[in-house]
Amino acid sequence: MEYKSHTVPVKKSIALVAHDNKKDELVGWAMRHRDELVNHELYATGTTGGLLERHLELPIHKFISGPLGGDQQIGALISDSKLDLLVFFWDPFESQPHDPDVKALLRIAAVWNIPVACNESSADFVFSSPMMKTGHERRIPDYDNYLRSRSF
Repeated sequence: MEYKSHTVPVKKSIALVAHDNKKDELVGWAMRHRDELVNHELYATGTTGGLLERHLELPIHKFISGPLGGDQQIGALISDSKLDLLVFFWDPFESQPHDPDVKALLRIAAVWNIPVACNESSADFVFSSPMMKTGHERRIPDYDNYLRSRSF
């Protein structure tokens, strides 16, 4: 696969996702980072989005619940280069009925080279980065070139 450069803007599109046992943790983290989050476009899966919107008093683009396809909706944004960061507080101790969807989402984030924070500490690191306040370049798959080079 060949790669190309994608410019990540100063105002980032951020997905906020949490498993049931991690929703309170994500809400608490988001409340502490509200002053930074207000500067970005926020997305979330169903219940998590409702909780965040209520506590943060910020607009959240809400998808359907993760187990019903919300994880795939976020993955689609990632593969369309319309999402710049994934904050996903997943529960390593609880088996999830939609575990294949979760793995697919994390795989898409890795393929399309977006930062992923999976707990408070990693999210704090990402949000303390100078890159949160600037644009930057990231390498993404050059899928258009890939399609042109294939004979179907």
